[in-house]
Amino acid sequence: MAVRTPDPDPEPDDGLGGFGDAQPPSRDANPGWLSDFELEEARRHLPMLYVEAIPVRVDGSGVVTEIGILLRSTPMGEMTRTIVSGRVRFGETIRDALFRHVENDLGPMAFPLLPPQPLPFTVAEYFPIPGVSAYHDDRQHAVSLAFVVPVTGTCEPRQDALEVTWFSAEAAGSDAVAAEMEGGRGTLIRLALANLGLLR
Repeated sequence: MAVRTPDPDPEPDDGLGGFGDAQPPSRDANPGWLSDFELEEARRHLPMLYVEAIPVRVDGSGVVTEIGILLRSTPMGEMTRTIVSGRVRFGETIRDALFRHVENDLGPMAFPLLPPQPLPFTVAEYFPIPGVSAYHDDRQHAVSLAFVVPVTGTCEPRQDALEVTWFSAEAAGSDAVAAEMEGGRGTLIRLALANLGLLR
């Protein structure tokens, strides 16, 4: 099963050009955006950098009480589970990329609590050939920085996610949930739980 993180639509150009521009405005005001063709070429030659986030709910003393996992439908009509994930754009900080993808996947009212300098709990390598690592993505070789991100607001998934399901630590680390996770992300969930001291 592939990583299959959705590629967001390019942000629209504001249409403001300089005086006497003979050229029409560019298709994208964001220089970090790649066209479909450019992205495919890059994926054939370079590892792609991703951030991934496991959203959590915490109590008043900062103890994790629930783990959020997205439910999505694939283009083939299969139901799978996944986590917040997406590429880092050229010139974008890791923190900004993480915030952007949490907002894209969980909605603007999720209110993630990101520290000034986020530190990943692990680095995952996704390979197009199954069996090279615990993680698989048939589109590309991707290197992913994985974070645990507390969220305090209301999560209303967007993009291709149908809902976010909140699991107890025990349920999130179960074999049943791992079997539903795409790309080997059940391993990431268990690593996050171990990092939080919640793996039993």
